[in-house]
Amino acid sequence: MTVVSGEAVVVEGDGLVLREWRDDDVEAMVKIFDNDDVARFTPLPVPFGPAQAEAHLATAREKRAAGTRLRFAVTADGGLPLGEVMVNLEDGTLGYAIGPEHRGRGLAVRATRLLTSFAHEELGLRELRLQIDEDNLASRAVATATGYRLVEDEAEWIESNGRRVLLTSWLHEDTADRSHDHTADRSHEDTA
Repeated sequence: MTVVSGEAVVVEGDGLVLREWRDDDVEAMVKIFDNDDVARFTPLPVPFGPAQAEAHLATAREKRAAGTRLRFAVTADGGLPLGEVMVNLEDGTLGYAIGPEHRGRGLAVRATRLLTSFAHEELGLRELRLQIDEDNLASRAVATATGYRLVEDEAEWIESNGRRVLLTSWLHEDTADRSHDHTADRSHEDTA
C-alpha cells in the first residue's frame, strides 16, 4: 500500500495514488479549492488563487516536516491532482475535498477509505475522526460509506469563513489486533 521514496510518502490502492503536493500542482490546487462548495464547507481562504495555493503548499510542507499533518493530492496515477485528503497526526482528524469536475466518481470515498487504512495500519492511529458541517450531505454520505459513525454528543458550533457552522463528529476505530505475534503460534506448532 505504501511506498516511501526518500522523504515522499505515496499511498496506493483502490485505483488511486495519494501523493504529497508538488510545486507544479499550484494551478490544479486552485481548480480544486476555488469553488463555492469548498468555500462553504472548509476553512480554506476565499477566494483561493495562486497565492493561496502557494501558501497552502508551504504550510503542508511545514506541517509535514514538523510531523503534525500529512496532505496528499488525490490522483488516478500519480499525475494530475483531482482532490486532496489530509490527516492530522496530532488529533487523528481527516479531511478531504474533490475538485468540482471530478465529483461523482467515488473519489472521496476511495481516497478516505485508503487514507483511513493507511492511518490505522502505517501511522498507528487507533481512532480517526471526520468533522463535517451538518449541512454537508455529500460528506456525510462519504463518512457513512467509509465506515465512520456519527458521535452525537461531540457536535460543536464554530465560526468558519464568516459563518456559524455546526460541526458533527464521525468516528472510525481500528478494530484490528496488530499486537498478535504469529511467531508464538509457529513456535508452539513446532514443539507440538
